[in-house]
Amino acid sequence: MDVTLLGTGAPQGLPRPGCPCAACATAVGDGARAATALLVDGVLLIDLTPGPAFAAARAGRSLAGVRQVLLSHPHDGPAMEVPAGLPQPGRVADGRELALLDGHRVRAVAVDIPGTGYEITGADGERLLYLPPGAAPAGLADGGHRGQGGAVPYDLVLLDVLERPDALARLRAGGLVDAATDVVAVHVDHGVPPGPELHRRLAAAGARAVADGSSLVVGEYHAVPDLPRRTLVLGGARSGKSVEAERRLEAFPDVVYVATGGTRDGDEDWAQRVSLHRERRPGSWRTVETCDLVPLLEAERPGRQAERPGKDADSPGTEAGGVASGPGADGTGGVAGAGGGRAADASPLLIDCLALWLTHVMDEVGAWDDETWAAGGRQALRERTDALVAAVRATSRPVVAVSNEVGSGVVPATPAGRRFRDELGRLNAAFAAECEQVLLVVAGQALALRG
Repeated sequence: MDVTLLGTGAPQGLPRPGCPCAACATAVGDGARAATALLVDGVLLIDLTPGPAFAAARAGRSLAGVRQVLLSHPHDGPAMEVPAGLPQPGRVADGRELALLDGHRVRAVAVDIPGTGYEITGADGERLLYLPPGAAPAGLADGGHRGQGGAVPYDLVLLDVLERPDALARLRAGGLVDAATDVVAVHVDHGVPPGPELHRRLAAAGARAVADGSSLVVGEYHAVPDLPRRTLVLGGARSGKSVEAERRLEAFPDVVYVATGGTRDGDEDWAQRVSLHRERRPGSWRTVETCDLVPLLEAERPGRQAERPGKDADSPGTEAGGVASGPGADGTGGVAGAGGGRAADASPLLIDCLALWLTHVMDEVGAWDDETWAAGGRQALRERTDALVAAVRATSRPVVAVSNEVGSGVVPATPAGRRFRDELGRLNAAFAAECEQVLLVVAGQALALRG
């Protein structure tokens, strides 16, 4: 089954008409995108793009053989015209299936906004899923093809990855997207600068973008950049490092957010920071408040059962070493759990942050007192950091960790401040040495130091 993308942009196109933003100003050449439309095997057209006949001609295709035109969403972009000779556009009711004479089958998939997704099966059994802009599947329990072993992954998925990464996470959780699925971003808008930054963000989600006029063969393997198992995100205060770290996992299900800072009674500023982080995270993520990181990193190792210290360790939804919260854990009445489709001890970890972990450990070993430090505190801290680094080296669990970069500023005025700065620098260097990817975030911009 051959799919030609006559357009890959948002309904208003990219650049948006009259928009002065930097993304629109730089959307030229292959970075310019018309409204998304798909031509399937020359006989089925999904959605309309401005001047579809000319768009098809530029891609080396013709619309003369189109027998069916389907719309996926109420179009809010520039007015579209239906070229002479094309069938009148229509829509398939949710859950209904349309069989075309040439052997294609189209099933309407319910989505969570006004519109319709389409699952298209070719004559040879190849399957693709197309979702309208800003949409996610409304439910997966009854959707998708199911074989004897459960859900069968799609060969190709085209969706709004940048606006709705949670849609991709839902498909992964339901077994409808796996490592062999070609995930292509469509409905690309001006929220992300075109060019390298666009491709970097999509690669982190296991997806890619192609230019208008590209043709894809459904079921044909396409190499997607390997997702790093371990990533360290460094940055200064308010640099955007936590946002970058969260962005790297928002397209994946069952993420465990490890908060090393905990709560601080009477500190309203800290409470506001924690609240902002919670509001920004997807509601499906679970939170573990702990500084006991080694058991979490070791949890998925074959034959090893993570220790579960503490009085809350056996409560539902609790990972090793801490108190967990999930959807509704902040007072909405939900119950934290392992999530769908993945064992709790194989879930990706987001650790935020190593600087607070180090502060906690330095408190425990008495690192702030010179005599205690010289009498054994230094050695105790080395043992704790070595154990953490060794666990990172051995883990096969996906990990994204956040840490502060404090070595580029003013030299601290106190011995304790200088000690913390030096030890955090050592920890960051040792942790980074075990990571496939290391990023430095400056003014919200991520710079790749490795990977």
